[in-house]
Amino acid sequence: MSEASGSAGARLRELFAGHRLTPAQRRIAHCMVERAGEAPYLSSVELARLAGVSQPSVTRFAVALGFDGYPALRRALRGPQRPEPAGGGAGTGAGDGTGADAGGNLYQRAVAAEIANLRQLADTLADPAPVARAGRLLAASRPLPVLGLRAAAAQARGFAYFAAKVHPEVRLLDEGGSMLADRIDAAVAAGASALLCFALPRHPRETAQALELARAAGLRVVTVADSPFAPVVHPDDLLLPAPVSTLLAFDTVCAPMLLGRVLLEAMCDALPQAPARLEAFDARAAERALFLE
Repeated sequence: MSEASGSAGARLRELFAGHRLTPAQRRIAHCMVERAGEAPYLSSVELARLAGVSQPSVTRFAVALGFDGYPALRRALRGPQRPEPAGGGAGTGAGDGTGADAGGNLYQRAVAAEIANLRQLADTLADPAPVARAGRLLAASRPLPVLGLRAAAAQARGFAYFAAKVHPEVRLLDEGGSMLADRIDAAVAAGASALLCFALPRHPRETAQALELARAAGLRVVTVADSPFAPVVHPDDLLLPAPVSTLLAFDTVCAPMLLGRVLLEAMCDALPQAPARLEAFDARAAERALFLE
């Protein structure tokens, strides 16, 4: 890639940064970055064909970036943001050390972005008090409902799988629909005092509705979210933020997953019976030859 093309790609990534794009829109963005030199001159039909999306998706992509339509985006790319000739400032952003512009191919940049997210999480955990407090709240809840819908379902399921080895009663809430409210009501009736929610973009409306119900029922909500400004976050919640990366077509969520494991550790610290439960599980697993190793 030429210096001019590299500079154009960096400027395109800067234009796209901070925008919440759908998977189809990310395909368009990646296509434009890979073809940074010709991107300002592609028609919407040509760009749609190259990105493997529909032409209306290209129009919606431009609007998501704040333009009136694709022609306005293309004019902006041809105008002030047009790459300068070699020697006129080429290489801008090529060595600033950020995850998105640190060089390499798309896959390498995605890994670099996740490393940056993990460093940010490490900085956040320099104060362990919020996680320790959350661990105590979750350990004390009988039962413990764990909520995660759509993209967050995998995080909720993983947490619930391990939590059940040390907590006497964990209830996984990973499906929406009218039964979700019933299951929250049942947990409250059974004595639950707290609810853990994994909230990741794009945030389902059902997650916000379920959390409203949980708060109204008196549950203390602990939320692992991608941002303090996530639309499901409430001032009364105990928020544990962990950033996600949007470089690939679908979000990468290494930091929220690791934060979930840290929260499990804090919950184990607050459960005196946790070591005995783990030893009992290991003994049963050995008797049943559950694992190959």
